[in-house]
Amino acid sequence: MWKNYLFIVLLFTGCMYLRPKQNSMSDLSQNDWAQALIDQPEAVVLDVRTEEEFESGYIPKAKNIDLRMGPGFIDEINTLDKSKSYYVYCRSGARSAQAVQLMRELGFNDTFNLLGGILDWEGEVLQ
Repeated sequence: MWKNYLFIVLLFTGCMYLRPKQNSMSDLSQNDWAQALIDQPEAVVLDVRTEEEFESGYIPKAKNIDLRMGPGFIDEINTLDKSKSYYVYCRSGARSAQAVQLMRELGFNDTFNLLGGILDWEGEVLQ
């Protein structure tokens, strides 16, 4: 029950900490995001779009966990290793910014959002 409440509060209330912040250190440009993945080959690429969006094309090595699953998203995120770095993206960068903030609230320290999402991604996309 608390997971439902937490998800609703964090995702749907429009609280200040869920709004994407300008120039936030967790928001990375495409070049910085891609370079960080080269520098950290053990990092996890996380796609928070729907399964249908994911199947239409995704960044290599991406794991798909749909942010819109609600409390199921929190359950899935809590199974991940909090000591790893997570590079998160979505379609345009809005959902992934929310996911990064939610992950930080759940105790993840190294989470980074791809500004512009996969729409602006110029790198490889798998289908």
